[in-house]
Amino acid sequence: MTIRPLDLLDLPTIYRYRQASLTLDSARSLTFGDSLGPAGLFAYLDPRRHIYTAVCKNNDEAPMLGGITHHIGDTFARVSFIAPCENLDEDELPALLEHLAGQAGVWGVFHIQAEVEEHSCVFKSLRKVGFSVYAWQRIWDVSGLTVAGMNDLIWEKAHTDDLLRIQILYNQIVPALVQAVESCPKQAKGLVWRTEGELKGYVGTIYGPQGILLHPMIHPDMGQVSDQLADLIGTLSARRGRPVYLCLRSYQAWLEPVLEELGASVGSRQAVMVKHLTASSRTERVTSADRKKVWANPASPVANSTGSNVKALVCDNIDGTCPNVQTKSG
Repeated sequence: MTIRPLDLLDLPTIYRYRQASLTLDSARSLTFGDSLGPAGLFAYLDPRRHIYTAVCKNNDEAPMLGGITHHIGDTFARVSFIAPCENLDEDELPALLEHLAGQAGVWGVFHIQAEVEEHSCVFKSLRKVGFSVYAWQRIWDVSGLTVAGMNDLIWEKAHTDDLLRIQILYNQIVPALVQAVESCPKQAKGLVWRTEGELKGYVGTIYGPQGILLHPMIHPDMGQVSDQLADLIGTLSARRGRPVYLCLRSYQAWLEPVLEELGASVGSRQAVMVKHLTASSRTERVTSADRKKVWANPASPVANSTGSNVKALVCDNIDGTCPNVQTKSG
């Protein structure tokens, strides 16, 4: 079995798998389309993102592809896709996932996230290589919701002054287990709803050429939730006929009956999983073989500067700390 980075000679394989990939990043898939489609390929030109795709091949069998992405500045990376989505080998897939985790370690992230349907065969492989479930979610299609238009208080565009209130709302709603993985919003980007001067609702928005994805944080004291959710769709700017989806996490499950009553359609339940890595100190040294500079991690095997063989140290603790591991400063 060999695992290597994607190169130009793999373009025929990408074309063959373009409609046979399994997405593990719902936000990217719903807003920008398939990772192996045109939008996914153009994403390689985005200077704000790290994108890495690996090819796993075992003898004469068809190759398996896997991708991982990272927005520069984020402390986490995402497994974006696995292809093909059928006949996934139980030995090759864990090895491919471990390889992707190694690349995430090169980027210096603290953990990797993946979203997968609970009955998918990939779920077992993710658990095998150290991923654990920290939340559940369902994606709702709310494109057909009709605007209520009966409320004096409407959704407004969030401003910089709202950021502190949004973060307070986040701390009130999101469980500590999730906060250890997903930090509170750092930008006031989305829509807010106020009542009597208090911020009771915030919806993060992700716009893409293929759709719009909403991430709500709704306080139980909001009131008239059904009307507010219906009005939310009509408040979106520059929709241009694109479908609208709403990602509802398990800690906001009390909103599901409201969405059902409004006539929204729902997809399968997904496990939101995380694999924790260590951000160990790295020291620079020169190899005697080719005199090229590489980064050596004292706590893990030496790898070349491309990072294709870097292995991340997996931690069991949710905060990313590892017991019985001592580090020395300097």
